[in-house]
Amino acid sequence: MAGPQAPEEAGQAPAAATARDEGRAVRVMHAVLGTLMLAGVALNAANVFSRYVLGSAIFWTEEVLVVITLWGVFLGAAAVAWTGEHLSMDLFSSRLHGTARTVVNGLTALCFIAVCAFVAWQSWSIVGLHAQMGSVSPGAQIPRVIPHSALAVGFGLSALVVAWRIRLYLRGAPGERP
Repeated sequence: MAGPQAPEEAGQAPAAATARDEGRAVRVMHAVLGTLMLAGVALNAANVFSRYVLGSAIFWTEEVLVVITLWGVFLGAAAVAWTGEHLSMDLFSSRLHGTARTVVNGLTALCFIAVCAFVAWQSWSIVGLHAQMGSVSPGAQIPRVIPHSALAVGFGLSALVVAWRIRLYLRGAPGERP
């Protein structure tokens, strides 16, 4: 029978579980992005075959590809925010050290969260308008709620990701494991 765990061992279990869950979430996000990309390539290939071999294009392909691209871009933005590989203007902040660097990184992260939350909130209001009107795309009859939701979900997830990993952003190392 095993004895009680040492305090440092007991504290590692939740951290290991959190890291495992975070890794799983990133893998799921990458799988979704890969699936969207493969679906887009397959649809495009089917349309090319249909157009040049069968002599008739699939008329709704372009609209569906736009929706796939929108979701891929905005879900990808959240995945990039998670890994910290997004564009950053750190010409000056990278030269700072200590408290000054932490303050600048904190302000940058807070601005990132605020802007993403604002855009997500505004996007949801547009999604609500499309839902009320019941608007759909002209060719594929895709409800406009679907493509417009991509912005709200992507920016919302980006804000949540940066808030979740704020400690790493403060250190200037958002791509590290917590």
